[in-house]
Order: sequence, then structure tokens, then C-alpha cells
Amino acid sequence: MKLEIISTDKAPAAIGPYSQAVKCGNILFCSGQIPLDPATGELVASEITLQTERVMDNIAAMLSAAGAGFDDVIKTTIFLVDMADFAAVNSVYGSRFPNHKPARSTVAVKSLPRGALLEIEVIAGL
Repeated sequence: MKLEIISTDKAPAAIGPYSQAVKCGNILFCSGQIPLDPATGELVASEITLQTERVMDNIAAMLSAAGAGFDDVIKTTIFLVDMADFAAVNSVYGSRFPNHKPARSTVAVKSLPRGALLEIEVIAGL
């Protein structure tokens, strides 16, 4: 199957040897997003709600670049540094999926790049 690299300047540039997203057939694999401002490449405020909003905006930009949206998301994985943030993250996350509920995993991790409080990756159907 042919792979197509998806890239947009409306989401943060990759900070390592990976792509923002890769399309394989009719499936889009989006790399995990941490709360980086795409314009500055810097981490946004240290408050979990603001970080979650930024992550979801970054995901929206990648989905849009591939011609998709949140209704096309099949599976998500959320990585949290502190499970005490689960309710706040869930509230912001849920607002992006008002009618469609993709499969999801949420796991606690010791740390994330750049001191982020969360990271979210998605898989979407196109």
C-alpha cells in the first residue's frame, strides 16, 4: 500500500524523526500531539484544560489537512502524566466528540516530551 505523508503548518512541526500524520489507504494515523503552539513551537500554559484545548486544536488541524474531522476518528489514545487530570481532560475531549464516540484508551505515564501534561494520538478513517 502506498503511504502519503500529511503535513500542515497549522499543527506543530515534528520535533523528531517522524511525520505529523501518515495516510495508508483509507486510514489516517496521526502522531501523538502534545500542547505545542504551532506558531512558536513552545508549550502552552501549564494548566491541563488549556493544554488539552491546544492538543485538540492540533489534532483538528492534522485531520483537516487530510480532509477529515473528528467524526472520522476511529480510535484515540490519551497519555496522562497525572490521572487526577482525567476529568478535566475528558471534559475538553468530549466537547470535540458530541455525537461520535471513538474507541479510546487512557494510560498514565511517568513523563512526556517538553514537560507536557498530556499527549493524544488518533486514528481516523477517510
